[in-house]
Amino acid sequence: MTRLPDPPAIAEGDILLQIEIAAEQAGERIDRTLAAVRPELSRSRVKALIEQGHLRLAGATIEDPSLRVKPGQVFDLVVPEATPARPQGEAIALDVVYEDADLIVIDKPAGMVVHPAPGNPEGTLVNALIAHCGASLSGIGGERRPGIVHRIDKETSGLLVAAKNDATHQALSAAFAAHAIERAYLCIVWGVPSPAGGTITGNIGRDPKDRKRMAVVGRGGKPAQTDYRVLKPFGLGAALVECRLKTGRTHQIRVHMAKIGHPLIGDPTYGKATQARRGRLAPAARAAAERFPRQALHATLLGFAHPRTGEFLSWRSESPADFKALEQALAGAVG
Repeated sequence: MTRLPDPPAIAEGDILLQIEIAAEQAGERIDRTLAAVRPELSRSRVKALIEQGHLRLAGATIEDPSLRVKPGQVFDLVVPEATPARPQGEAIALDVVYEDADLIVIDKPAGMVVHPAPGNPEGTLVNALIAHCGASLSGIGGERRPGIVHRIDKETSGLLVAAKNDATHQALSAAFAAHAIERAYLCIVWGVPSPAGGTITGNIGRDPKDRKRMAVVGRGGKPAQTDYRVLKPFGLGAALVECRLKTGRTHQIRVHMAKIGHPLIGDPTYGKATQARRGRLAPAARAAAERFPRQALHATLLGFAHPRTGEFLSWRSESPADFKALEQALAGAVG
């Protein structure tokens, strides 16, 4: 009899589940199969665990929730020790742009995670909002992200709205789903897009070659549309671009701008530029772009009809200091 590989080592408090695939389960998706076998885990929870690298087969990590199973396969699923379901409030300073009894608009700094997740259990916007808003904060978005209607990436700065009660959360979620929210972002990209304005489309889903990335995919994914216009070219090497979202997919602007050959400066995932493109900037400008520590992306405009009054409200956020410094460096040292 063939000896199965040793199960993976697990941390204290974690749970190791071993699941053998039965004949009648052949051909099913692995996330669906595991959720059916272990009903205490929802399918979304199983899918998240798989994408986070907690599933193994014969010693190899499986990160594709859509993998089709075969009879006799034995999977090892590590379920990390549960953390408190409800994040704790933390006295973290917030830049509050607007607040009333129903909602709060925050100008989020780059580097702040929106809601707790593995690797970032504390110090998030949610922790700060709980301390700031107290018991009024809505829980309809899930106990781990109460009040959050939408999110922006950790290293993206700018405007974000959170709901303070369930009715507002439902109304804002519906407005986002109906694309009735006005959103504009500023980004600094490698090269100068041509034409100077246009619309980028293409379904966005998990990159089939790297499940930790998103990509424009030919099959599956979700429809996405980004309207862009060049605000200021910096020679031929870089440009300040405004992007307006018609949809709100994960990493949408980063993926779409990379798709048309103009990735964001500072983007560690999608932002590689060719040597030739970097060479179109003078040395000082190129150095500033290459050392920029995050994706050059800022949520500058947010607008929507207030769920209670119907009044259309709109806010603008100035680019943060690091973003402005990069603009100045590029404008002052164009090659």
